[in-house]
This record gives sequence, C-alpha cells and structure tokens, in this order.
Amino acid sequence: MSSLSTTHHSPLTTHNHAIIVAGGSGTRMGATIPKQFLLLNGKPVLMHTIEAFHNCKAQPHIILVLNTDFHTYWQQLCADHNFTVPHQLIKGGETRFHSVKNGLDRIPDDINAVVAVQDAVRPLTDKEIIDRSFTYALEHDNAIVAVKSRDSIRQVQNGRSVSLLRDDIYLIQTPQTFRLSQLKKAYEHGYDAKFTDDASVAEQSGMAINLIEGNYKNIKITFPEDIAIAEAILNKKPSA
Repeated sequence: MSSLSTTHHSPLTTHNHAIIVAGGSGTRMGATIPKQFLLLNGKPVLMHTIEAFHNCKAQPHIILVLNTDFHTYWQQLCADHNFTVPHQLIKGGETRFHSVKNGLDRIPDDINAVVAVQDAVRPLTDKEIIDRSFTYALEHDNAIVAVKSRDSIRQVQNGRSVSLLRDDIYLIQTPQTFRLSQLKKAYEHGYDAKFTDDASVAEQSGMAINLIEGNYKNIKITFPEDIAIAEAILNKKPSA
C-alpha cells in the first residue's frame, strides 16, 4: 500500500460520478429510522452528504443507492425540506458490496470516467477532499481518503493483545474514488464476506491502493453521540 499523498495538480475530468451508499439500517443508533435520515442541524444527514458532492468543483452525477423500503420516505423528506439537488435514486442490495455494484451497473462504460463511492452517513466530507480524490484517481487509478491513527493500537489474536506501530496505521474514510473501468472490473470478481469497503474489493483484484490525506472531521455517523459531535463541528464552520 502506498504512502499517503496530498498532491492536487491535474484538471478535473467532466466524466465524474458519485455513488452514495445508504443501505444501512442504523441499528446501533437505537433509532426507529435509519441513521442517514436523522436530523443534523434541522436537515437529514443524507442531504448534507449529497450537497457536499453537488457543491464541489468536480460536479459528479450523483447516484443514491437506497433500500427500496425507504424510497417513498426519502422522496417525502425531499419534498418536506424542499431538497432539489439532482440525483438518481436506485435500489440497494443485500450488502454494501451489492449496493455499490448496483450503482456501478447504472453508469455507462466510459474510458475517461471516474467514480467516487461515499458513505451516506459521512455528512461532513470537505468539498476540497472530494475534488482532490477525483483529480488523484484520474491520474493514479484510485484515491482512498485516510487519516493517521491518533490512538495507540493493539491487535488481539487468540486471546493475546499485541501492540502495533501507530505511525503505520491509517483509518480509512470515504470517498473512495477509482477509474470507473477498474472498479467495475474489480466488482466482477464476486462477493466475499471479508470485503468491508471498495478498497478491499479493489485490492483483492490486484489493484495497488493509493491513500490521500483526509480530515478528522470527516466522521461517520454511527452512534447517538456522533450527531452531537457533527452538529458542534458544523456550528463552528465559518459562514460561506
């Protein structure tokens, strides 16, 4: 795996796509609705995520992959919040892998295309990071957003814990961005339960993974306290 890169120096392609994966049920939140629909500063988390991609310079075509049980609910939320950001709504799959594949199948083959895959519940992704991921993936085939671990790390095996070198540990975020043709090829290999993200799918297919610098504010809404943390971050941002 490569070292982390921060370069940003090529023109953005006009063949950009973003697949926003919103298939989770959010059971760890203890909520009655999936976490992507919970309100963050008065607006569903998912709307913040979509707006980040809509407002970036890369201007990707946005595909929202969502469990069909929530399509009508989402459409009503859009009406209630006057949310008009253009996006294509498609059905989710049995797993994250299958949901991403459904999204990829909707994108026409294009040798110049680049696609970013984003967790729906990362509403604080910086537009600059999104743009940089598209730029870097266009030049180097893929760009996986990551940050160095701030905490000490121990690995537990067979009941014994072993210390790992913190400087070698990176925490993987999204977006995870690839040349479309290469990610489609990786997803042709079929599902494996050990796949936790797109980088693991791509790596299994033989692709070398490139890390680019992320942001510690790019948190994933997983637990109830994450909403409060995200609101605190949003409320500290200067007005545009």
